[in-house]
Amino acid sequence: MHHLEVEGLTATYDGKILVLDDVTIQVGKGEIVSVIGPSGSGKSTLLRVIMGLLKPKSGQVKLDGDAVDYGNKRSVKALRDRFSIVFQQFNLFQNMDALRNVTIAPVKIRKRDAQVVEEEAVELLGKVGLGDKLRSYPDELSGGQQQRVAIARALALKPEILLLDEVTSALDPELVNEVLDSIRILAKDGMTMMIVSHEMGFVHEISTEVIMMDEGRVIETGPATQIFDNPQTPRCQDFVGKILRH
Repeated sequence: MHHLEVEGLTATYDGKILVLDDVTIQVGKGEIVSVIGPSGSGKSTLLRVIMGLLKPKSGQVKLDGDAVDYGNKRSVKALRDRFSIVFQQFNLFQNMDALRNVTIAPVKIRKRDAQVVEEEAVELLGKVGLGDKLRSYPDELSGGQQQRVAIARALALKPEILLLDEVTSALDPELVNEVLDSIRILAKDGMTMMIVSHEMGFVHEISTEVIMMDEGRVIETGPATQIFDNPQTPRCQDFVGKILRH
């Protein structure tokens, strides 16, 4: 049984524009599944549908074999208790320092002990290389540092699966690696992740499996070596060929 199963998932915007078309994927525990493809191919939408931010039109999402009912608030909450998502934009609270940004959700939403949460948050911020920035506010941090705070904040909720949606695309090029290094640490720790990214070298390096999407459909799925070195479909061959030429 896979940890996460997406079966025949279809979604539309405004009931008219088809954005996901019969998408089926599987993610096992400890796996890192990366989703690549051109802009507008449905990659970020897939993560949003999984999280319940956009209701699917048809298909199923299963966690450990149990289907999520996206029409049921309790079922969606149970799902979100097991996932965390980090978006392209950091969305930090500007009036809170890094430590407070990381601790507020576990304390206020999950009702966990504040002292325990703070100890864990200090450890998480240290893990992402921000042990000296606990009391820094977002406007005192670089974009890369803010994104690492966002990653620590997501981890503070103790997710079983971490979703990363283009987490480096809003950063200046010289700040990208510091965020990728944080993700590398999580990979070594065995965190299950789904990653949407245009950082193809990083995707090649870190992924257990790569999914190529286009026009809302899964075009090809396979190990990174297959997708990048020996793609099987003409569309994937064309996409990877263009990417690797630049």
